[in-house]
Amino acid sequence: MMIVMKEGATEEQIAAVVERVEAAGAHADVSRGELVTVVGAIGDREHVQNLGLEGAPGVDHLVPILKPYKLASEQYKRGERTVVEVDGRKIGGSHFATIAGPCTVESREVMLEAARAVRDAGAQLLRGGAYKPRTSPYSFQGLGDAGLKLLAEAKEDTGLPIVTELLDVRDLDAVAQVADVIQLGARNMQNYTLLTEAGRTGKPVLLKRGLSATLEELLMAAEYVLKEGNPNVLLCERGIRTFETGYRFTLDIMAVPVLRELTHLPVIVDPSHAAGKRSLVEPLSLAAAAAGADGIIVEIHPCPEDAVCDGPQALVADQFADYLRRVEAVAELAGKQLETV
Repeated sequence: MMIVMKEGATEEQIAAVVERVEAAGAHADVSRGELVTVVGAIGDREHVQNLGLEGAPGVDHLVPILKPYKLASEQYKRGERTVVEVDGRKIGGSHFATIAGPCTVESREVMLEAARAVRDAGAQLLRGGAYKPRTSPYSFQGLGDAGLKLLAEAKEDTGLPIVTELLDVRDLDAVAQVADVIQLGARNMQNYTLLTEAGRTGKPVLLKRGLSATLEELLMAAEYVLKEGNPNVLLCERGIRTFETGYRFTLDIMAVPVLRELTHLPVIVDPSHAAGKRSLVEPLSLAAAAAGADGIIVEIHPCPEDAVCDGPQALVADQFADYLRRVEAVAELAGKQLETV
């Protein structure tokens, strides 16, 4: 339920509404616009519906939110789109940003070379996995704390904000000290404890769609972060599992415009993991930009054939700038502003 306050409603009237909502066992989320304040009542449907706030002092009208995801719903922001700002870089709304870097932090030399290529090409954020979720327990699992230290060094060297994945709540403090954006991968999309704890950090969360998840399930997962008072969620389409065997995953390009209808949250696309093959990454990136994505997250490596993880899908670092110019050109045609710092 959205409780729309009258223009000019006093702080006392807003506080009285919040008190009524919380007394009913619901959570009150206050959103202040230039002219109007909206109080979101999030909780048990029967309790919320029986608040009896029609005609209360300062209340203009009530708007029920019918979707099971409340805070993520497009209706909640009344047509306004969330813009997530990370160290001066904006993602969402009319802003397009690129996150790039190696799949995993494997060595100091590779990390710094890749980071400098990302910076020099004009991308906005640097990615790299210190902890890696692998299908096989015998595959490289990441450098852990040592990888986080290398990410911190790369940030100091280049000035780029860091995006890195959190796998286990026990690593939350260590990851949060280094990450500017906490990534929750496809395999953890419905790890509700991890979602909640990441939300409580207050840091932006990049949430990847599960391999077989519906868009509603993705938005319900985002709700776990949002309900902790953290509005900075980036949704990521990274390919879903279908019957097709000609490529690794099916990149659901239609998810981009559909999500933009369903939610106010920014939508980015990961063409690397969907493709699993370098030659497919650019076409998928161009398609994502043309479909209205708010950004992309893509893998690059100085020498992909020597990469310890996902080398076949990584773009070559010294070719990254040319690739990025082509993607940005399509994003501009789609009406996006390119982020520069």
